[in-house]
Amino acid sequence: MERGEKEPVQVVCPRCRFTQIIYLPVEDLPQCPECGTRMVIEELLDEGKSY
Repeated sequence: MERGEKEPVQVVCPRCRFTQIIYLPVEDLPQCPECGTRMVIEELLDEGKSY
């Protein structure tokens, strides 16, 4: 499966758990607007999920 140019990903702040959806590729992961901590990728948002 080919990946597109920009992928939607869900990022989460490891300190306060604030979540946000961004589109990669970006320069770097954003900082949390709530507490300023660097956010980490929580989930890649593909078309569907398999359980």
